[in-house]
Amino acid sequence: MAALAPARGVSFDRAEFGRQVLLAEADALCLVADRIGPGFEQVIAILLACRGRLAVTGVGKSADVGQKIVSTLNSTGTRAYALDVTRAVHGDLGMVAPDDVALLLSHSGESEELLRLLPSLRPLASAVVAVTGNATSSLATNSDAAIVYGPVAEACPNSLAPSTSTTVMIALGDAIAFTLSELRGFTANDFARVHPAGSLGRKLATVEPYMRCGDELRIAPMTESVRAVFARGKHEGRRTGAIILVDGDSRIVGIFTDSDLAKLFERNSDGAFDRPISEVMTKTPISIRTHAKLTDAIELMRNRKVSEVPVVDADNRPIGMLDITDLIGMERGSATSSRPALRLFERPAP
Repeated sequence: MAALAPARGVSFDRAEFGRQVLLAEADALCLVADRIGPGFEQVIAILLACRGRLAVTGVGKSADVGQKIVSTLNSTGTRAYALDVTRAVHGDLGMVAPDDVALLLSHSGESEELLRLLPSLRPLASAVVAVTGNATSSLATNSDAAIVYGPVAEACPNSLAPSTSTTVMIALGDAIAFTLSELRGFTANDFARVHPAGSLGRKLATVEPYMRCGDELRIAPMTESVRAVFARGKHEGRRTGAIILVDGDSRIVGIFTDSDLAKLFERNSDGAFDRPISEVMTKTPISIRTHAKLTDAIELMRNRKVSEVPVVDADNRPIGMLDITDLIGMERGSATSSRPALRLFERPAP
């Protein structure tokens, strides 16, 4: 694959040139994918057996790539940290533990600073592996295993600025991280535990952190009258707009909302106020468990057109309530809410 030729002048098509850069790097990835072989398997075997952390290091742009690889590894179940080459030889080698594995990144495999670090790094780590484009380089030949992606032409028109090579390294870092996560059985729930913030974290969040519980819940026996239920003293905190009705074993049997109360007034059903609330409650309401995904709960509320969903335990006893007003308030960034910020609830366009 040849490098892109410089294209300048009044007729320079900027969009086309940008497209060619992307295509050149995409072609390189396809080329490298065909070169994946035993070296990749050897590196994966060493990393999978690592009992410590993965120390990732490189020089220049390779160091920047290393930072990204570290982030991907940590978020997908492989503990890793970036080791700065310069700081390493001035004391930061002390962070390398005997059970750690060092991953060294260098396109040429002859980075002077990296090769100077190698003799000091090797006795401190359990193994040294490399990602490089040069199979005969000093780095490749002095590592326990190496992923050699082979020659690639930089997309830079002058064939100077690291571009294609860094794209290849980042992609190989993803391949390493995701292969390890698959072998370890890393799940979406595992990802959520280490990535609680941001849109990804919210997408994987469970109901529990967002539900109302404790004094914010209104729970009453199904045998009490409507009047008695609503005559109860005020609860601390914001009350939910629904009352959870339970049987003698404290299991949920129904729900009665403020909207249901308003309907009784509209229908002039005065006699119902002194009758058991079980006669006017919504029987066997939909409910969810604490481990349910928040996005699934929101979708359920949308589809069923309900504003409150009780949260129950394994014995069908109420332990919380998911209230639409909380979700809307958090979507707007309510400063009074102690619950995590949420920007997932959007009503479908009419």
